Amino acid sequence: MIDAYIFDAVRTPRGKGKQTGSLYEAKPIQLLQTVMDAIQKRNNLDTKNVNDLFIGCVTPLWDQGANIAKAALLYSGWDQSIPGMQLNRFCASGLESVNMAAMKIRAGWGNLVLAGGVESMSRVPMGSDGGPLLYDPAVVSKTGYIPQGVSADLIASIEGFSREDLDQYALQSQQRALHAQQNGYFNNSIIPVYDENGLLILDKDECLRPETNMGGLNALQASFEEIGKMGYDAVGHSKYPFLDHVNHIHTAGNSSDLADGASLVLLGSKEKGEKLGLKPRARILSAVTICVEPTIMLTGPTPASLKALEYAKMEKKDIDLWESNEAFSAPVLKYQKDMGIDNDKLNVNGGAIALGHPLGATGAILLGTLLDELERRDLSTGLVSLCIGGGMGIATIIERV
Repeated sequence: MIDAYIFDAVRTPRGKGKQTGSLYEAKPIQLLQTVMDAIQKRNNLDTKNVNDLFIGCVTPLWDQGANIAKAALLYSGWDQSIPGMQLNRFCASGLESVNMAAMKIRAGWGNLVLAGGVESMSRVPMGSDGGPLLYDPAVVSKTGYIPQGVSADLIASIEGFSREDLDQYALQSQQRALHAQQNGYFNNSIIPVYDENGLLILDKDECLRPETNMGGLNALQASFEEIGKMGYDAVGHSKYPFLDHVNHIHTAGNSSDLADGASLVLLGSKEKGEKLGLKPRARILSAVTICVEPTIMLTGPTPASLKALEYAKMEKKDIDLWESNEAFSAPVLKYQKDMGIDNDKLNVNGGAIALGHPLGATGAILLGTLLDELERRDLSTGLVSLCIGGGMGIATIIERV
């Protein structure tokens, strides 16, 4: 197998995923153009050398529909020989695109591939594409599929996590993210977004809430209790009859924030990198996607991570830093508990609870965040994972070079 190397990773800032957010005025194709231009300029890249572009997008409609990957290539003026593909692995789409690029390189069927994701949740709201798992009662009844927020509450109930546990984790995420932002830890990867007149729109993540404290978090109302009463709690109880009731303790404060953003990773073979003068920053050691029981849904990161460690012939103690997407507090706390991860090694610069979760872009954003922090601390190995709708889970291990 040919090793797949990471040469660069960039992203836009994450804007609030609502019409009052700063990136609402920027079309998704403009967000992609921003990171594509940055990759080209930072690496003095002749784009005709690129074999393919994979872009994750969870809701490929309207402004981000009709294969946004190829549209962005054309819009950005890249070489017409490059094909593009939009893919949807729910919240893991951005990381899955990177993994697919790595697979193409490892197979020898490509030597320079771009991968990442985009999501403009202010323009294309989550769930706009519908689908049987969301809106077909017969399918929902047969499959036991429930809203992710109820699943997160189900995990908290089974694991015995308290509201205080969830809020304390959320506060930690806010504090760590604020510290990282104030100290410039994200600056290496963030590419500012400008409007068509060259005026700055946004140059840093705007979902952060520096004023967050435990009192404010504790005062927030449960977000998914009413939804649970619509029959979804009963579905959870049918799968886990030992549970007396679902304790609804996730709120807007201990769940991820909706966001806009784009991300991009440049990968290739060592040989191609040497020919183009590209310096490898890391190599991908293993990549895994799995699936678990679809009702509880958000527990996939643990088996995915264990399988990724197995493929890489590594043990948990070999990982220096861990990134796991903060879709909700409870799945991350369960992951930390199951994997036995020290608190000072997991999501050390906060996560989506503080910084936002632009669905299709988040996976590649986390990979870049992890790589930047490994370099900043002069550490070697990192693992990134995400929980995914339908019970899927994903994990990727990288090693600095």
